[in-house]
Amino acid sequence: MIHQCKEIRKDILRISKASGHGHIPTCFSIVEILYALYRTMLHDPADSQRKGRDLFVLSKGHAALAYYVTLAHFGYFPVDKVYSLGSFLSDFGCHADRFKVPGIEVSTGSLGHGIGVATGMALSCKITGSAQRVFTIIGDGESNEGTVWEAVLVAVNLNLNNLTIIYDNNLSHTRGLQIQNPTAHFSGFGCDVIEVPGHNVEELEKAIQTSSDKVRVIVANTIKGYGSNLLIDNEYAWHRKSPNDAELEILLRELDA
Repeated sequence: MIHQCKEIRKDILRISKASGHGHIPTCFSIVEILYALYRTMLHDPADSQRKGRDLFVLSKGHAALAYYVTLAHFGYFPVDKVYSLGSFLSDFGCHADRFKVPGIEVSTGSLGHGIGVATGMALSCKITGSAQRVFTIIGDGESNEGTVWEAVLVAVNLNLNNLTIIYDNNLSHTRGLQIQNPTAHFSGFGCDVIEVPGHNVEELEKAIQTSSDKVRVIVANTIKGYGSNLLIDNEYAWHRKSPNDAELEILLRELDA
């Protein structure tokens, strides 16, 4: 776990402790994905609306805290601002609002909807002749929603090779209907699929930078709660839990181990 990703996780923990909000395990599973994306995408923290920028949609919107902290680490705003998470009149809601937070392209939260918006954005770029690329992160549990696969069908049918879907395969839905072999599923829909270790920034960056003549899917094999045995071993108990003082100390110590 590289130093910057460790620091992002520490900020997630401290902000969750201070605010009482945040889905920590699902945030932890996508830290390297977000970090790799913002290292490779065309974007500008000094001008979040820069013309020609690449576009990103966090379809699994309940991981907004990881998104906020990553944007802060890339210079969009001071991380101290995120400590107001979920409080009255805060810009930083438990789901991100594109009208309030610089760098947020789409307000998401209702699972299965973000990927459809990303597909529409990719189509718009094609129609206008823009070279912009569109990226979206979807969750494995979210992919039980039929709208996910409807969006994939549309994207493949329209040959949106400017769209990259990153599938956070953190096996969070084993108590429900876990999708088995997502690589085969996306391949069967006609996508160009690559499977990578989801906590390896170098492998993620390589996959993100590789172009394709089809809709691109990166199946990122991740661990929910990655970096902390306390979270990994008790992922359901921590789904919507914030740490107390003693738990925060344990979690931070595990990240440094």
